[in-house]
Amino acid sequence: MSSQVTLLQQMQEMQRVASQAPSIEPNEASGVSFSDAMRDVVGRVNEQQNIASRLMTAVDAGQSDDLVGAMVASQKAGLSFSALMQVRNKLMTGFDDIMRMPL
Repeated sequence: MSSQVTLLQQMQEMQRVASQAPSIEPNEASGVSFSDAMRDVVGRVNEQQNIASRLMTAVDAGQSDDLVGAMVASQKAGLSFSALMQVRNKLMTGFDDIMRMPL
């Protein structure tokens, strides 16, 4: 009997956790389009690149001694750009696959 009670409690806990999980379905109330989301991501990547460039310029000019911070910012910007390019390549591959589908 106790195993049935614990099983029921586990199922209830799983249901509670599942109801609190974020939904992956599009939310009509959010009003965020794909193009807006991509524009936002490209803007953030550009901002990271600009920050890294400013920090590296400051280190090169002798205005800052934070070489480690500049290198970390540069690596973050490079990683963000690489991730953006991978997403772009996947999108383009998917688009090409759809265009090649026979009607």
